[in-house]
Amino acid sequence: MIMFTGCAKLDYENPNGPIDTQVLTSREGLISLAIGMKQFYATSGVQALFITPGVTARELKGITTFTNVLEIEAGGTALPTFNGNVLGVWSNMLRTMGMAEDLLNNADEVFSAENDTKTGIKAFGSLFKAMSITGLATAFEQFPIETIEEGTATFVTRQAALEAAIKLLDDAVTAIAATAPSAEFNTRVVGTDMILPDCINVYRARINMMLGKYTESLAAANAVNLATKSQFIYSTQSPNPVYQQIAVAINYKPRANFGLPAALVNPGDGRLSFYFSTPDVIVGGETLKTLRGFFDDIAKPIPIYLPDEVRLLKAEAILRSGGAVTDAIIQINAVRTQASGDAFGVNANLPVYGGSITREALLVEVYAQRCAELFLQGLRLEDSRRFGRTPPPLNVNPVPTTFERSRNFYPYPDQERLTNSNTPIDPQI
Repeated sequence: MIMFTGCAKLDYENPNGPIDTQVLTSREGLISLAIGMKQFYATSGVQALFITPGVTARELKGITTFTNVLEIEAGGTALPTFNGNVLGVWSNMLRTMGMAEDLLNNADEVFSAENDTKTGIKAFGSLFKAMSITGLATAFEQFPIETIEEGTATFVTRQAALEAAIKLLDDAVTAIAATAPSAEFNTRVVGTDMILPDCINVYRARINMMLGKYTESLAAANAVNLATKSQFIYSTQSPNPVYQQIAVAINYKPRANFGLPAALVNPGDGRLSFYFSTPDVIVGGETLKTLRGFFDDIAKPIPIYLPDEVRLLKAEAILRSGGAVTDAIIQINAVRTQASGDAFGVNANLPVYGGSITREALLVEVYAQRCAELFLQGLRLEDSRRFGRTPPPLNVNPVPTTFERSRNFYPYPDQERLTNSNTPIDPQI
């Protein structure tokens, strides 16, 4: 399957392979499409969403002479609309969206006599469509939420897009509660490394937080079983995409201290040694580390979410909704003081929170904990905006590294603008 813009079409390079109608109208075709969608997102989607916004949000530094890498590293108003990294985020999220729509649009007919498998396929499609919408909302101010072959997809605001994503996920929760997905679906599509209801609820909590719906975010976070573990699996044939870009291609290296100002980092934080190692290198006056964590082996799994993200979403929702600060501190300390037992081995091993107990100070603490716990998980750019970190300056290129992000949103790719007259004006920064 090749990259695409605001259009949706299965396009196989193999002329002897199945045509669209064979894939979309057969039982095995849709099951294979669901499996392929998950694999595509785990490789191409994760690479685009973790790497490019990771550079923009200062988690990574681009260190090669490739023009697209240097342009993302510089950021600012000079970031060109033909940048290949920006196109990668756009096209890989839209490719995922198109595959998810194919599942949603064809499951009723193909699985008409198998309600349990149909329920699973549609919930799976709803999750991955919501994931692609969330990825686009991380990077762009507006974007399509329905892919159209003719290249005339309509753009909607982030608010409208995220509302649509929540509707998909809420409907999926209702459906799987009424009809449990079949054993075949769970075995062949979801597998043993992904817990579908928990993944859905994590994204409900994330997206509701992005929408400012704090009560709904807290309720979704409370529905997540923190004892489960969901992750993308890799192999030498399907390699860890971040490892490929950082350890093999060596296009990027992680910034020291999670790329944060010193005031937000505790030097005793156990997550520093989880995510980073030596040798260090100095590039452009910045200390860059050797990456560890989930990204130091070709077959290392990458979490779909981390359990402590859920605790921090609870803390943030409590603080932003006017709940008891003591309840928020309990969630913060559950993350700070964890010395062992994390499902993925990410243990801060810090003392309890001892700072100011104002809501403003506690929100800064939640931000700092998210940056450390969720390093290079594709969440920092959205967090930087939501927590009101200082925006980058206009008409300063490159943006000084004293700023925690080098763009607010990306310009729309030329490939979209040339084929879709609905493409909006680019954001200023």
